This record gives sequence, C-alpha cells and structure tokens, in this order.
Amino acid sequence: MFRSEVALLREHGHEVSTLTAENGAVHGVRSLVAARDAVWSFGFQRRLRECLGQTRPDVVHFHNTFFQVSPAAYYACRDAGVPVVQTLHNYRLVCPSATFYRSGRVCEDCLGKAVPLPGIRHGCYRGSRGQTTVVAGMLTAHRWLGTWQRSIDAYIAMTEFAREKFIAGGLPAEKIVIKPNFCPVDPGIGHGAGGYALFVGRLSPEKGVETLMAAWRRLGGPFRSTSSVTARSPRRWRIRRKAERCHWLGWQPKEKVLALMREAQILLIPSGWYETFGLVIAEAYATGLPVIGSRHGSVGAIIEDGRTGLHVRPGDPEDWPTRSSGPSRTRVSWRPCGRMRAPPTRRITRRRELRPAHGDL
Repeated sequence: MFRSEVALLREHGHEVSTLTAENGAVHGVRSLVAARDAVWSFGFQRRLRECLGQTRPDVVHFHNTFFQVSPAAYYACRDAGVPVVQTLHNYRLVCPSATFYRSGRVCEDCLGKAVPLPGIRHGCYRGSRGQTTVVAGMLTAHRWLGTWQRSIDAYIAMTEFAREKFIAGGLPAEKIVIKPNFCPVDPGIGHGAGGYALFVGRLSPEKGVETLMAAWRRLGGPFRSTSSVTARSPRRWRIRRKAERCHWLGWQPKEKVLALMREAQILLIPSGWYETFGLVIAEAYATGLPVIGSRHGSVGAIIEDGRTGLHVRPGDPEDWPTRSSGPSRTRVSWRPCGRMRAPPTRRITRRRELRPAHGDL
C-alpha cells in the first residue's frame, strides 16, 4: 500500500518524497543496537531531520516504524512543526505480536495493559521472550512518554473493527479515522469459468490454512492456492500431504493472482487472527469474486454475509459450507456461492479516501 498511495498522490498532482529503512537480520552486538533502535533510533531521527529540512513537507505519513525507524521519528516531526499521520497496518501498538494471536487462538491478554507482561511471559514476538521484551519495552516507554496520545496527529485504521480495538488499547478515539485499502488498478470483472476455489496468502498458522485443509477434505471440489511460502517450506509440504484435489502454485506475480481471481468461483479466507484489511479482499471484490471468510475481526466486518460472501466460524472446519444444503445458513454449496458476484469496487481516489486523514491537519 505504501507504493500504491505514493503513486496515487503523485498521479493527482501532489509532490511526494519518501524515506525508508529496511529491517534486516540482526545478530550479536548488532542485536543490542537493534533493541535500542526499536525504542529510540537516533540514526533514523537524524536522517529524518535532514530530510524535513530539505523538503519542508506539509505532512509526514508513516506506514511502519518498527524497528529501524522507531517512534523517535515522530518527535523529529514535532520539533519541525510538521503534522504526523500513522497508518495502523497491524496491531503492534496494542499487542507485542501485532496479531492478537497465540497458540492457535485469538488472544487479547495484553490489550489495554500499561505493561504487556503476558506477551513477555509467552514470548509472543517471534517465539522469543527476549525479543518480546524489546517490543514490550518500546510500547511501555512510549505509553509513559505520551507518544501515542501527543506526538501523532491522526491515525488511519482500515476498518471500524480495528478502530475499536485500538481505542480499547488506549489510542485516542478522536484521532482515529478509517480508510480501507484499495486496489490501485482495475483488474476487470471475471466470470468464474475456472470452476475452482482459491486461497491467496502465507502458509502461516494465523492464516488458518490447516483449518481450511480440514474443511476441504469434507468439501471436495477443485482448489488452488498461491502463497508466499517457497516450495521447500516444511509447512507447505505438511499441509499438502493433508489435502486432496488441491493445486499448489507457490508464489505468483500480482498479474497472475488477479487472473486466477477472475477465473475462480470463490475466494477462501480462513484467518484465525483478526486481520486488519487484507488487500486480497479488495482485489477479489474488484474482480467481482465473492469471499468465504472468518466471521470475526476485519474479515468478518468487510464481508457482507449472504451478499458479497459468507461468514464461517474461525478455526472450525465443520462450519464451512458443504456441498449439500442443510438447515444452517452456512450449510450451502460453495458452487452456488461462487455464482454470487461481489459488487466491483471502484478505485479509491485521494478525494474520497486520503483527504479525511490529511485534510484537517
């Protein structure tokens, strides 16, 4: 979304400068430096001050500050008198793991806590108590400093569901606006002629792929998956052994994914975590492709049950639609659901979506 928003703003005549940092692997002494930088990066703060002096922007829009950028960047903007907008792409500011997901289930144990001790105890960030302590330290330090309340002028959440979670976690409600993700190009409306169901995403636990495979053993029917996991991934091969009639495509370029969506009858999103706003749903709707997805979190909020797709209980393969109709509302065939067409989404312009976040700063 970072590149798409930059391109969209430039297309509408705005001058946009970018400043980025890469989170590379860290080891040894470098890991200690990274831990310090996660809380307060003096190096990036200096870079940003130089950039602000040269470009003199009207607003600075952050997409991710963890860990190389750090909240120190907000203070550089405040010192320069430049308003700050922060997009909330995940739940990092209220959950050390950024996902509200632990041990195969939704977890909100740290939500609203001044110090996220449960996250440290369970090692929620990358399975490491040490690394989680760094994240928790960053969150706690800036909560005490008032960074989240005073140094950011506006937050962008993707859905109303996500906005409510951030408010429950302590972010100021009056500063959080909603701007969903968008599909930057019109992929064209598909017709579902391929006759298959489609999954697009990582083969990671929080994505609910194993739930999907358990459901698909009951459902049958052709199924295709494109993911960011390499062919040699142990998780991929373990999941493949559990599934029949599935065609695993591996990573695919965006054009190929959109082509698959145009030919698919249904998109499957079995996420166990809340999500924020997966771009996959916006792309599916842009092709007119309906979605079967978990009824909780942002996925449940985006899908209009019975109109643009169907809701299912997260983590419960028995709740997924079967091929024979039954008394339950979700017990419908995925083939009839595939003939349901989602209303195509129009491209979101700066006038409709970016001005509410930037216009009043």
